[in-house]
Amino acid sequence: MPTAPDKIELSDDELRALTGYAATCASRTLPIFEQTPPTDPRPREAIAAARAFAGGGRRTNALRQSAWAAFRAARGATSPAAADAARAASHAAGAAFLHPLANAHQVKHVLGAAAHAARAEELAAVADRCVTAGTLDWARHHAPPAVRAVLARLPAAPPGGGRVGELMRALDAALRA
Repeated sequence: MPTAPDKIELSDDELRALTGYAATCASRTLPIFEQTPPTDPRPREAIAAARAFAGGGRRTNALRQSAWAAFRAARGATSPAAADAARAASHAAGAAFLHPLANAHQVKHVLGAAAHAARAEELAAVADRCVTAGTLDWARHHAPPAVRAVLARLPAAPPGGGRVGELMRALDAALRA
């Protein structure tokens, strides 16, 4: 019988810092999503909800629903880059729901917005790996101390996930170095 994953300590301040970081990463790619009218407000609303939580707001069902709404917006996106930009917004709002469990899946809550934003920028730049490296470097340098502290309590990012998974593992490794 499998055992439950070990729990990690996770303060409200850390959770807010992680969510604020995710919102900042996702907001970098919002113009990619919004470049083709009509503009769908759901990714912008998810980022705003994440910022509100990061700034001291409550973790509510409306915040969770904004994450799901941005995820659904990705399905109707006009390009793969726009879809990843919407997924970044979804992960930003979803970061507020990081579980204090020591399992690799939780790394997706911490770094999912940054990884999807990097993929959106890469796709928008026609797969220019230099753009991706710059985005990951930006994400590494702008990560607040809470991101590194929480990652230190979690296992490494999980395998799989295609190109976004590769980007997440690269950022995870860089933040742990």
